[in-house]
Amino acid sequence: MKPFYIRDILIDPPLILSPMAGVTDHIFRRLIKRRGGVGLVVSEFISVEGLTRGNPKSKRQMQFDEEERPFAVQIFGGRPERMAMGAEMAEEVGADILDVNCGCPAPKVVKNGGGSGLLREPMRLEEILREIKRTISIPLTLKLRTGFSESTINVVDVAKMAEQCGVEHIQVHGRTREQGYRGMANWDLIRQVKDAVSIPVSGNGDITSIDYGLTKWRESGVDGILIGRGAMQNPWIFRQFADSLAGRVPYEPDIEEKKQVLLEFFEMCLEVMPEIVALGKMKQLAGQFTKGLVGGAQFRQTLYHSHSSLEILENIDIYFSRLAAGKRYGDGMIEADEPLVESCSAFA
Repeated sequence: MKPFYIRDILIDPPLILSPMAGVTDHIFRRLIKRRGGVGLVVSEFISVEGLTRGNPKSKRQMQFDEEERPFAVQIFGGRPERMAMGAEMAEEVGADILDVNCGCPAPKVVKNGGGSGLLREPMRLEEILREIKRTISIPLTLKLRTGFSESTINVVDVAKMAEQCGVEHIQVHGRTREQGYRGMANWDLIRQVKDAVSIPVSGNGDITSIDYGLTKWRESGVDGILIGRGAMQNPWIFRQFADSLAGRVPYEPDIEEKKQVLLEFFEMCLEVMPEIVALGKMKQLAGQFTKGLVGGAQFRQTLYHSHSSLEILENIDIYFSRLAAGKRYGDGMIEADEPLVESCSAFA
């Protein structure tokens, strides 16, 4: 469990913020980076069709700040020439690493030959990887699933092929495309990939607690761990992992710090987007962030029905003030909050 290199880029700590569509924009990445403990952050997955046709949203998705480095841009698509063009654009904006998405299970992405759909066409994937490798000078990495279905598990063969194409880091989500986000990730298959190639391999799937993550890390022998939804619920999870790896007691934020991280996120949103959009982003984060907190379910319902910045800020202040004082939130009895569940196809 040591830092590792992707070519000459040090990933230290060996912990990666997993790309999540609609989540890991430059605001969320900075929020996580500032909490400490993350060695690499990755953009949302970006359509090369939109990117190479000048779509403003696609270009915005490549936006990043220096504090995020090392920073990887992840692209998806099914046409080699377009993927190469998108990769070149990512290098031009200053990305440290270019990552290819071969894991997204969304029907629209798969239908157009991208994401995990490429697992059914390894020859096309090979063509894409070789074309990108000829085009860029920054490291090329690959995010993939274990296979398209249980009957077509091919992650080890795809990983070997990718290494031959010059891919310098492989990230494996331990589920098939057909699984989506159901069931548990198969870390045995992730270990098989690690055993089959000589380049660094990182694992992804179900890492929402330190103990589970460390157990899977040891069992699989991977070089790094990716965390996605776990970072939405707990922005300090990377720092806590890093503390554990260094033999320290994992950092535990107090109630005031938890309140401040929500306020910081909302302030960053308001700086770069209309209020109505910022409200949606805030509700999205708060929906995960407050799971497991006392009274979190009632608080989320209140936030979902807030229609202005003032309402959001007032409700945050009331909730955390009552939480700090050990008081109940809302009129009803506080019940144990529900466990974290995956509900969005963004969580790759």
